[in-house]
Amino acid sequence: MAPVESPTHDELEQQLKDTIQDLYQIMLQVTTYTTTPTHNSAQALQNSLQTFTLDLQAIHNTAVAGAPPSTTAFPPPPGSHIPPGAPVLYPPEVPPTEEGALQTRGALPSIPRELVQYVENGRNPDIYTREFVELVRRGNQLMRGKMRAFAALRDTLAGEMRQAMPEVAADVARVVEMTSPDGAAQGGAGQGGGGGEGRSRQGSVTRNAGPRSGVGGGPGEAGGHASQGG
Repeated sequence: MAPVESPTHDELEQQLKDTIQDLYQIMLQVTTYTTTPTHNSAQALQNSLQTFTLDLQAIHNTAVAGAPPSTTAFPPPPGSHIPPGAPVLYPPEVPPTEEGALQTRGALPSIPRELVQYVENGRNPDIYTREFVELVRRGNQLMRGKMRAFAALRDTLAGEMRQAMPEVAADVARVVEMTSPDGAAQGGAGQGGGGGEGRSRQGSVTRNAGPRSGVGGGPGEAGGHASQGG
């Protein structure tokens, strides 16, 4: 099969013009609709609707032909109401797979409903993009401010707890490391550091116990000297 060329801008523009003209013709047929035997508008309205459907199918196929390839699209069901002579909605290029998917020419991007409402209300789509970017920026700034505020509260609380309760300094350090952005990578190092800090505290307690025992032994030594002097 020959490669499918991408549609040009002029081709799409002409198809859109034809579709708008079809809508204008339908409006005229509905406005001047009559049921008199001499001039019955039913057939004319039916022809205008069929032409409009065919032009919509042509625009869709043209857009799909220029879209990136996709394997998730499916052809229309057998019972779909497609007028005779309408082009195939999803022209396959390879036979169906076991799952039933077809390799189609492409898949159209998803358009947000809010953007469609902007266009229907006569507003500029660029305004939607600008407002969306502004909304995302404000949300990111608010979230970043909250993260910094909680981080400052965590550090302040951890410092106060280290000063007030030195015996839980290792646990405080471990909590700070696990709640920081890089805490998962430094979790092992934090635990090792906590153990070292615990050992240093134990050594300090031992060292502090030595002078206390020495002080207790001082009077004994003094008593001994006194007994020797006696």
